[in-house]
Amino acid sequence: MNMHDVPFTATLADAPDLESRVVSSDHQDIRLWLRLLSCTTFIENEIRSRLRSEFQTTLPRFDLMAQLQHESGGMKMSDLSRRMMVTNGNITGIADQLEKDGLVERTKLDTDRRSSLIRLTPKGRKLYQKISQAHESWIRTLFASLSKNSHQKLYEQLGELKTMARLFSHIPEMTN
Repeated sequence: MNMHDVPFTATLADAPDLESRVVSSDHQDIRLWLRLLSCTTFIENEIRSRLRSEFQTTLPRFDLMAQLQHESGGMKMSDLSRRMMVTNGNITGIADQLEKDGLVERTKLDTDRRSSLIRLTPKGRKLYQKISQAHESWIRTLFASLSKNSHQKLYEQLGELKTMARLFSHIPEMTN
C-alpha cells in the first residue's frame, strides 16, 4: 500500500506533526502557527508526490502553467515571477524546461527586446487541463471529510489570517 491508496484524512491524522513537539508551556500562537505549517507541509508534499508519479512533473511547473492558463495572450516573464513570488531566475529555469518539452513558447517583445512574453502552447494547455482536473480531485478528496459549515468557517478564518499576515508584513520591526 502506498500513500496514494490512503485517504488524505487518514494520512494526515496518522502522521507526526510539528506542534506535537511543542510543550504545553509554549504559547498557543506558536502551536497554531506550527499546526498551519504542518498542514501545509503534508498537503504540499502529497501534491508534489502525485504530480511526480502521475504526470512526471513538479509543483513549480504546474504553478507556472496555471498562471499562464489564465492569460491567453501570455505574460511577461517579470510579471510572472512577481505573481508567483519567485525570482526571475527561477521562472527562467522552469520556462526553459517547459519550452524544451513543447509546453510553452517565448517571444521577444517588440517594445523591449530584453523582455519575453511566455504563453502555453496547445500541447501545454491540453496537459494543464489534464493535470488541473486531477489536482482538483485530490483537493476535493482532502476536504471531503469537513462539513460544509466547517469548510466555510475555516475558509473565512484563514481569510482573516491572510489579511492580518499581509498587514503584519508591512509593519516595521519594533525596537526597544
